[in-house]
Formats: sequence, structure tokens, C-alpha cells
Amino acid sequence: MKKVIQCLENDLDGAGIFYKSFKYCHDEIRIPGVVYDNDKEITVAEHGETDKGLKTSKSLEKKSKKHKEYPPLFKYFLDGSRRTYKIDDVAYDNRIYPIIAGQIGVGSCIRRNPDIFKATKYLENNLVLSLPRCLDTDGKDARAFFDKLKNNLNNQEFLKKKNLYFSKILDYDTELLKKKEGENYENRGIAKIQDEMVDLEKKIVEKLVKADLLNQNNYLLKDGSLEYSEKGVTDKSYLLSVLKNNYRCVVGVSKSFDPELFKDARGKSNAKSIAELEIFHRTPAYMMKSGIIKDVSFSIWYLRIRKTQNPFEGVLKIEKILLDQEIESGLNSDEVDTISANIINERNPTCYGKDNRWANHIYPVYLTESFIKSRYLSDIYFLNLF
Repeated sequence: MKKVIQCLENDLDGAGIFYKSFKYCHDEIRIPGVVYDNDKEITVAEHGETDKGLKTSKSLEKKSKKHKEYPPLFKYFLDGSRRTYKIDDVAYDNRIYPIIAGQIGVGSCIRRNPDIFKATKYLENNLVLSLPRCLDTDGKDARAFFDKLKNNLNNQEFLKKKNLYFSKILDYDTELLKKKEGENYENRGIAKIQDEMVDLEKKIVEKLVKADLLNQNNYLLKDGSLEYSEKGVTDKSYLLSVLKNNYRCVVGVSKSFDPELFKDARGKSNAKSIAELEIFHRTPAYMMKSGIIKDVSFSIWYLRIRKTQNPFEGVLKIEKILLDQEIESGLNSDEVDTISANIINERNPTCYGKDNRWANHIYPVYLTESFIKSRYLSDIYFLNLF
């Protein structure tokens, strides 16, 4: 039976030498240190909320109990996931480049009431490839070249019989590697798949907004940061307006973060204050200027939802994009408290024993993530396509 690698080799017609290397899933072998745009140092320049007098942590225990009397603020939940695979190596111009494949899953779930939690129709399950850009030997129109490669691949009978197709063949930069830690071609290929996943997340948020499903009483809780890359965007003013329009009722929650990257106005680490947060306490909210998209600011704060032995387990990093008027005054402190109280009320039940990040997990997000991953092809089945 024909395989994906054979099809690529035939279509490239000698542009590269394929090695039939050992195939494996990155999650099973190792977790590479992928370098993304948003792992930058966060410097707190000013307050990100209206209560400028708040200097220490604040308890939300009473407010969270009070909010149990009302419908939850968060009705929709969004998560994106990707699984990547090293499937071969290809030689071109005396260099060896990895070929990376991936499964991307992005979806949203809705909680209509405590007993009804289900997926919305906004769901993406995509198969992708990430190839070195140098395989486009003409170098005239890389996107057209890799789209043609994708179309030829999807026309193969062995994929049609399995009802499978690749949504995109991505291309990663093949310029000389910079001498810095974690920089290699494999990580570049994986990062392109990560960027594609993030783009799909943005599209689903936009669909929810266009369907008029998000409002002041029905927020979306997104797993992960709200700071998106502007790669590939030509009209940055359009991107800015889209973000501010689509993310009015979206809150980003990060389960894992590097506390040492969070600095106060004097440039000193705030890690100790995060580690010492009492349960159900939040830090003051700070304003963070985006290091990626100009004129975008966030209100960010940290909230402890569980007390654990590890100082940073049970702590979440929370983000909300500031609208025009909020850039001057900060996010209303009542809204910061309301968001925090509702997140505290999402802490139970837990996924203890199901996920080693359980202390930082919010159960509806865990359910959304589990649903998305349940739609993946098995690793063995996927690798056998190649």
C-alpha cells in the first residue's frame, strides 16, 4: 500500500533525499523545548484595575460563595491541542531537515446547566504536515507550491478510502540556525503546527462572536494565554480591531507559567508573592503591554484555587484584553473580582488521578480537552500512514 512519504518523494521529484528515519510521537519520546513568541518577560508598568490602592493579595472566598447563588459567568469553554510526530528526514543542499506531522484538535463546549455539558458545532480536527521551505526550489510562491503538494496528496486513493485528508502542508524556515538554546529545525517545524492550532482557536472565537453567543452574562473561558502572534498578518490594524471586538467576553487561564518572567515595576521578580498566595486570594491586577501586537494591553493577575505542597500548584494566571477606555483606567476591579470568584467556583469537581496538572485544572476545561483528544487517530494508526 502506498504511504504519505512515498507520495511526497514522487511529487518532489528528487528535490530532496528521504532517509526513511525512525518514526515516533514527540509526546511519547520527549517533550522538545519549543520556542514560542509569547515566552517573553512580563514587566508590570502600572495597575491593570481601577482599585489603585490594592497593594497586597485579596480574598475572594466570601464573594465566590455569594456567586453560587447566581448562574455561572462562564458558559463556553475553549481548548486547543496538538500532537506532533517526527516521520522522516530529508536532505537538501548538504543539510538534513526533519519532516513533522501533526494532529490538531480545537473545539468549544457549552454548559447549559450543571447537568448538560456538550460540544458545540464549532470543532476542528485537522491533519497537517510541516516541511522545510527549501523544498520549494523555485522559491517564487511557497504557499502555492505546498498547497499543490497537499492537493496531490489528498487525491491519493489510500487516503480517500480511509476518509482522511490533510488540511495544510505548512513550511518552516530553513535559514541557518541561530546559536541559542532550543533552536533546531525540529522545533521550528513543531512551532508552525502550534501556530496553526492558535489560528484555529481564533477562528472558533470569531464564530462564537458572529453567532452572538458571547455577552456579559455568557463568557468564554479559554485554556491558555490570550496573547497571539501576528505572524503572517499584513493588516495589523485589522488584527487589532478583530481582537478587541472578539475578546470582549473572553478570559484566558494559564495552568502553567514561568513565575520568574513576571517582574514588578522595579524589574524585580514577583515569584515570591505568587508562591505565598493564600487559598482563594488573588494578586492585584497589573497592566501588561503586548510584546507581540502593538496597542494591545492586558489585565493580568494570579489566583490560587487550591492549596498544595508545591508553591505554584493550584495557582492560575488570568488574562483579559483591555478595551480602549480600560487602557486608561484599568479593568473594573468588580469585574476582576467577579471573574476570580467564578473561577474559584469552577475548582470542583477535580480531575485528580486523571491528569498530573489536576491542581491547576478547571474541570470544564479538562472535559473540553479530553473530548478534543478523544477524536485523535491513535498514534499507531497515524504513523502507519507514513
